[in-house]
Amino acid sequence: MLEDTADVLHLPQRRNVRLDTLLRLRWLAIIGQTIAVLVVQYGVEFPLPIWACFSVIGLSAWLNVALRLRFSPTQRLEPERAAWLLAFDIAELAVLLFLTGGLENPFAFLFLAPVLLSATALPPRITIILGVFAMLCATVLVFAHYPLPWDIEDPLELPWIYLLGVWLSILLAIGFIGIYSWQITEESRQIAEALAATELVLAREQHLSQLDGLAAAAAHELGTPFSTISVVVKELELALDKDSPHLDDVRLLREQAQRCRDILSKLTELSTGEPFDRIPLAALIEEVVAPHRNFGIAIDIALQQNSVAPMGGRNPAILYGLGNLLENAVDFAQSRVEITADWTDDDIAVTISDNGPGFAPEVMDQIGEPYVRSSKRRRMNAGSETTGLGLGFFIAKTLLERSGASVDFENRKFPDRGAVVRVRWDRSDFERPLGFTRE
Repeated sequence: MLEDTADVLHLPQRRNVRLDTLLRLRWLAIIGQTIAVLVVQYGVEFPLPIWACFSVIGLSAWLNVALRLRFSPTQRLEPERAAWLLAFDIAELAVLLFLTGGLENPFAFLFLAPVLLSATALPPRITIILGVFAMLCATVLVFAHYPLPWDIEDPLELPWIYLLGVWLSILLAIGFIGIYSWQITEESRQIAEALAATELVLAREQHLSQLDGLAAAAAHELGTPFSTISVVVKELELALDKDSPHLDDVRLLREQAQRCRDILSKLTELSTGEPFDRIPLAALIEEVVAPHRNFGIAIDIALQQNSVAPMGGRNPAILYGLGNLLENAVDFAQSRVEITADWTDDDIAVTISDNGPGFAPEVMDQIGEPYVRSSKRRRMNAGSETTGLGLGFFIAKTLLERSGASVDFENRKFPDRGAVVRVRWDRSDFERPLGFTRE
């Protein structure tokens, strides 16, 4: 079910960066570096090796121009190529800092920029390599650098302990901010992938539901032509002599036309009562349960008996969401799964519980988030890979919430064991006509 779609969408993806994005950022850095050099040299009149600085900046500008001429701006760079460009930026900044005071230069914190960009767009392996390279450059600059541009008559002398603190702060910032940026970006990427999976699942289920309606409509539209065909064939059969060589062919044609009419008649009967648009709660639950009855796990259904069951729209989001929750319950149950449904004039509740091990404590607070994994194994695939309660539950929860439901997860109270999932709708949301969803 949902796990199949989730597995397809959660394949490892190669991350890349648009070349135009890198070039624009590098032009911004080149302009900033040029302005800084000019201000120091001519604005505050501090001496510095200006031509050496402009040579380094010019090399970076030349590389930008060469990349712009060689590649299309819309080209997306592979992670390794993007890493080489970012490594060049780190090296270029290190040389500029070497010429202008090393870590005494307040612009030394710009070592963070390439690492931060890598953390948000490239794989962790490349980010670690770039981070180590930036740390190595910062370490070299502690011991080797030209004097900081300053007033010759009153030179600035920074204590060694201060430089050590600057060096340590740069290293810690590269490590902490890099990890933090990667974590935030990774969570956003996972949410985006999970929502894409949700949209794909919902679209597929809606298409399948529409096929039911199309089948009924086709049966209705084709009924008249087949009736005409049957009448014409019957007249042909009566008009032919008994010894005509075409009589058997006409009889066969009449039989096959009648067979087609019978098939269309069955399809038309399915459409009576609008089952494709409206479905009782009991029938909805039975439709969800049917695919899971032959796996050696007993599934008990308990419905409220003191009033008429509500009629809801045949919502693919509800069918698929409840189906996924039930599939997980069957996978983890030892022997039995229970489904109960209760309703009042105001709300409707469906509870799915099993007698399995229950939700693992380490994931209880994260259920409903994408790509959360449990250390427990699937009951029917014990000994194989660990199961995830993440993307499948995320899609199910998202689909059900779009139908207006709230979803709660908990474990049975001791000494009982097993997981309990409660899905609750306002009655007006459950009975909303198909095609209207809550955002």
